[in-house]
Amino acid sequence: MRFRAWSSTTPEPTIMEPIALPLLIALIGVALLFDFLNGLHDAANSIATIVSTRVLKPHYAVAWAAFFNFIAFLFFGLHVATTVGKGIVDASIIDPQLIFGALMGAIAWNLITWGLGIPSSSSHALIGGLLGAGLSKAGLSAVVWSGVFKTSIAIVLSPAVGLFLALMLVLLISWIFRRFTPQGADRVFRKLQLVSASLYSLGHGGNDAQKTMGIIAVLLYSQGMLGGTFYVPFWVILSCQAAMGLGTLLGGWKIVHTMGSKITRLTPAQGFCAETGGAITLFMATHLGVPVSTTHTITGAIVGVGASRRLSAVRWNIASRIIVAWVVTLPAAAAIGALFYGLTQLF
Repeated sequence: MRFRAWSSTTPEPTIMEPIALPLLIALIGVALLFDFLNGLHDAANSIATIVSTRVLKPHYAVAWAAFFNFIAFLFFGLHVATTVGKGIVDASIIDPQLIFGALMGAIAWNLITWGLGIPSSSSHALIGGLLGAGLSKAGLSAVVWSGVFKTSIAIVLSPAVGLFLALMLVLLISWIFRRFTPQGADRVFRKLQLVSASLYSLGHGGNDAQKTMGIIAVLLYSQGMLGGTFYVPFWVILSCQAAMGLGTLLGGWKIVHTMGSKITRLTPAQGFCAETGGAITLFMATHLGVPVSTTHTITGAIVGVGASRRLSAVRWNIASRIIVAWVVTLPAAAAIGALFYGLTQLF
C-alpha cells in the first residue's frame, strides 16, 4: 500500500551510497524514538484541559488521547510529510548522517525541555535540527527558503489563530448558554469536552506523526529503497502512529500541570472552546501541509479563553516563560543538530 507524498515536479534527491542494514534500522529506531518522545512531550497538549477540568482522570485521559493519536492517519493526507521530507532542506543533500544530526538535535532539546517541564515545540525542534544539520553540511544552499518561510509564519499564526478561534467560541457559547445555570452548563460541557479532546488528539496525531514519516521516507529514498519513486510506505505510517500513541499513553505530567492550570484556570466550557479552537487550527494546517506546533496552538487557545474573562486571568509570567522557550527552540535544536552532524564526520 503506497501513500504518495512527492510531486512529479520535485527534483529527485541523489541516491547516496547505501549504509549497512543494521545502521539503517538503528537510524529508523532513532526516528521512532523521536516520535515516541513527541507523544510523551506533547501528550499534555491534547489532555491538559480535560484533566484540569476533571472531566477525566489522568490515566483515562492519556488512553483516550493515545487512541485518537493512533487512528489519525485514517483522516488526513500526507501533505505535512511532504513538507518535512523535501520542503525544509534540499532533498538532494540528505543522507543518513544529516538525518541523524537532525533527530538528535530534536531529541536532545525535547528531553531538556521535558525535564524542565517547559512546553516547547517538538515540531520546531525537528525543523531546527534539520536546518542545523543541513547548514553544517552544505551551508545556506541547503535551505529551502520557501518551506522555512511557510513554517516560520506558522510559528506566529498558529497560536494567534488558536487564540482567536477559542475567544470567538467562548463569546458564542456564552450567548447560546446565557439562560443556563453554571452547574447546568458544566454538565453539558463535561460531555462535549470528550468530543473536543478527541478532535484535538486527531489533529495532534495527524500533524505531528507525519513529520517523522517524512524523515523516515526521505531516508529510505536516499538509500534507493523505494524503487525510484518517493512515497510513504504503509509500515512507516503505522510505526509512526504507534510510536506517538505509545508516548502519549505514558504521558508527560509536568507539562500537563503547566498547560492545564498554571496558565489560567479553566471550566469545562472553556476547556471545550480551547480544544475546539486548537483542533480547527490543526486541521487547517494539516490540510495545507504546514508542520505547525501543537504546543503553540493549544497555548494560544488557552490564553484566548483566559483573556475572555479578563486579561488578569492569564498568568502572563508563565505564558512569557513559554514564549521564551519557543523563541529559543529553533536555534537551540539547530545548534545541537549541527554538533551531532559534525560528530558523524569524525568517524
